[in-house]
This record gives sequence, structure tokens and C-alpha cells, in this order.
Amino acid sequence: MENIEPVYKVSEINAEIKNILSRNFNNIWVEGEISGIKRSSLNHIYFDLKDENSIISCVLFKWNVKDIDFDLQNGLLIKVLADLSIYEKQSKYQLIIKKIVPLKLGPLQIAFEKLKKKLEEEGLFDEKRKKKIPKFPQNVGVITSLHGAAVRDIISIIKRRAPNINIIIYPVKVQGEGAKEEIASAINDINEKLSWVDVLLVGRGGGSMEDLWAFNEEIVARAIANSRIPIISCVGHQTDFTISDFVADLRAPTPSAAAEIVAQNIEDVLSSIKQTEKRLIQSLKLIYHKIYSKFLIFVKSRFFLSPFSIIEKFVVSLDDLHTKIIDEMDRKILIISNKLENLKGRLNNLNPNIPAKKGYIISRKGERIIKSIKEVEPGDKLELIFYDGYAKTLVNEKKLMEEK
Repeated sequence: MENIEPVYKVSEINAEIKNILSRNFNNIWVEGEISGIKRSSLNHIYFDLKDENSIISCVLFKWNVKDIDFDLQNGLLIKVLADLSIYEKQSKYQLIIKKIVPLKLGPLQIAFEKLKKKLEEEGLFDEKRKKKIPKFPQNVGVITSLHGAAVRDIISIIKRRAPNINIIIYPVKVQGEGAKEEIASAINDINEKLSWVDVLLVGRGGGSMEDLWAFNEEIVARAIANSRIPIISCVGHQTDFTISDFVADLRAPTPSAAAEIVAQNIEDVLSSIKQTEKRLIQSLKLIYHKIYSKFLIFVKSRFFLSPFSIIEKFVVSLDDLHTKIIDEMDRKILIISNKLENLKGRLNNLNPNIPAKKGYIISRKGERIIKSIKEVEPGDKLELIFYDGYAKTLVNEKKLMEEK
């Protein structure tokens, strides 16, 4: 009798393997460094756990996330309590994590934090030194791998949204040995030889921390910082952060997002222009109606119907003031005239010609006026001053009046 060998379906094999793993690798502790951390739309967390030689996939379901009281980040060295299972659709085994205990940062993360601190202290992350990204660039440079999906996505999006933009591709290695030098050299070359480029996209698609490491190198960071052309860093996925992101003038979460930033959709621009035109017309209409309403009020106003009415009271007040000024001036002139007449009378009283007309004379001896007989002696020559002339005489005799 012929022996019949059993034939398994793929799903049956995976199910058997899953049972074996679950029975033998249940509630085990595994130590490693986090890499490629991602959060799904349902808030489950996926990442790889690696050591110097190997890597294993991990999943932390959202009902266990609440028990984590620290930030999960790439490069963190952790110890996890997990069950080893298999993702049957892909025949891929993975750790189902129940608990995580942080240990320390891994070597890559330590290097990342060290360089980040150094460049930050030098001011390379300062927003004040960052250049403005042109809103409507004509020439866009792209520094990335020629063979990755990122370059295809960038070209596709730009050509679809703004076909007028010129795209200059500068292919480089984006991981592995020599990648950092090629990226830095490309940035320097475009600045030196293609200075008419309006903006540069520097980046690549997603990957592990090791895959993205070229964009964490100091030589690349300094090339970005020294670029005269504005640079958008677009490395990996939204959850990935590199040193290039902090130094660049702008960080885009993905290469596709960077392409959308530099390529304003023509339809969106036209729509925006139309909306602006519509708002402008509405504003002008509103301003016109306001001015017209004020004009109607003005033409019905008293001033418009009788322009001089607004100054009538001022004219009357001015006329009253003029009359008061004239009256006050007349009063002052009268007072001054009276004072002058009074002074004139007093001056006339002091005029020596007045008593001379009444028969009085003035006697003068030399230049001196004679006021008393005691000033005269016989033989003195006197000058007698009348109101209409004078005469000279000689004193023959002197006699004092008898005192009563």
C-alpha cells in the first residue's frame, strides 16, 4: 500500500508555526534598539527592534499604549515583555508587545542628539537665518536617488500641478557608504554652477534610522546651512526627523508634500485669483455704496443748500467783535485826548510868556534869573525880558520892601 505524503496549505503552515511560537515564546523579555517607529491611523504603534546583527518587527496595540509613560523614539534602547507571533498574511513573525521598559539611547540616537545639540548651539537651527521659500518657483532642483519612488512622486506631482516648472534632477546615493559626501557635494555644486535654481528639494523616501542616516551627518547639515538657494528637507515619512530637517529652511513631512509646496496647483491659483477678484469687487461695491450714501446726506444738508449758512453766526460774531474794538478804541482815544488837554493846560501855566502878557517881566543878570532884590546891587547891569522883547538897564538904587 502506497504512503500518501500530507499536503499543507500555506495558511495551515503559518497557523502551525504561530501555534509553535505562541507555546514556546510566550511572555519573553527581549532587548534591543527602536528603529523605524510609526503610528497607524488607529493609534497602533509599529517599529523594529534591532541589535548589532539582527532586526525583528514589533507591534504595540493601542490598548497597551496607555501604559507607556515615556516617549518612544528611534534609537531608544528598551526591554520588552512580548509574545512571539506571526503575521500570517505576509508569513512574517513579530513581537506582540505587552510592556516596555526604557534602558538608554542606542549609539545612533546618542550620535544624533550630540550633533543636534552642537549645531543648535551654533545657531544653525535659528529661524532668523532661514530663507523664505519662493511661492511660485520656475526652476526646482531635486537631490535624491534616481532609482527611488521619491523622485518619481516629485516629478509626477510637479508636472501635474504646475507643468510650467523646470525640474533639475541631481542623482545621488541616499544611503550607505559615500552617500553623505554625494549629497553635500550636490548641494554645493548646484549653488556654484546652477545658481539660477529657485529652490532645492533634498531628501528620500522612508526607511529605518540606518537608512536615513546620511541626512543626519554633519557634512550634509553644513552644506544645507551654507546654501544660498532655499532648501526644503523631505526625508522619510511624517514621523521621521533628521538633522537635515532642523537645518533646512523648511521641513516637508514627505517628498510628495515637498513637491506640493513648490508646485502650486494652477487650478487652485486661478481659483484663488477669482476669489480675490470677487472679494475685491464686493469691497469696492461696499465702499461705493457707503460714499454714495454719505453724498446723498450731504446734498440734502443745510450747508449744501445754503453754503453761507454755516458761517453766518461767525460773521455776526466777527461784526460784533469789530464794533466792540472800534468803541473801545474811541473810548481809549477820548481818555488820552483828555489827558493831553490837561497836560497842555499845565504846560501853558508853566509858560513864562503868559504872565509876561499881563505886565510881568523877568529880570536876568547874566545867565541867572533874578528872583530876589537881594541878588541885585547898584551898578549891576540887568536884562529885562518882556513877552515881546527885552531891554537892558543899569541899577541906580536898591531898596528892600518893608516886611509887614
